[in-house]
Amino acid sequence: MGAQWKHAGRQHNSSKRGALIGKLVKEIIVSAKIGDANPDNNPRLRAGVEAAKKSSVPRDTIERAIKKGAGLLDETVNYELVTYEGFAPHQVPVIIECLTENKNRTAADIRVLFRKGQIGAMGSVTWMFDRLGVVEATHTDATQDIEAAAIEAGAQNVEKLEDAESQQGQTGARFFSDPKDLDACSKFLIKTGWTVTTAEMSYLVKNRVALQEAELKEVTEFLSALDDHDDVHRIYTAIG
Repeated sequence: MGAQWKHAGRQHNSSKRGALIGKLVKEIIVSAKIGDANPDNNPRLRAGVEAAKKSSVPRDTIERAIKKGAGLLDETVNYELVTYEGFAPHQVPVIIECLTENKNRTAADIRVLFRKGQIGAMGSVTWMFDRLGVVEATHTDATQDIEAAAIEAGAQNVEKLEDAESQQGQTGARFFSDPKDLDACSKFLIKTGWTVTTAEMSYLVKNRVALQEAELKEVTEFLSALDDHDDVHRIYTAIG
């Protein structure tokens, strides 16, 4: 089923490290603003902090971001979530979520980035996706039954993660829940020994688009250009 699109090798490209850290910090700020400032009580914030630590974001930077989002510093937080939808080259549906302090600037920039695709009106693409909660987690017990864990956590579905992290004597899984059950699902997994690395609302495409190699390259370049924009937070599309 998959989660949001990620540019291959993004976290290993030093020239993009500053932008990556900026996006991780922004996620922490927003998570702390809309929920509890204690990561133990806020699965989204906890996942954001874990992602930041994994990318070697300094502890002081993480703590400052939490305080900023919680309103404990003399700084105003005005980030808004703005969603755009349309088609990448070769009619590949795409949804872009942005966190921005200036909607007009972001809208103008996104329109420019869509010159090689086709920006759509609200609802033109979202019907091709399911809106679900997604929790990615690992467990140190490699014998964990992920189907049983999904049932107990109240998830609708689950898939095994085959990445390197989950192969090092661990069990890795991606749990899919009803949007209203995301928080309860994440908290249950944490309580039962899972390490949650992602806990978020996601768009999951219903039908994937098959592309030739040259077409896939063109679409990937288009998505990479979008992903490089500072305000672009998450990208969902119909390719793997």
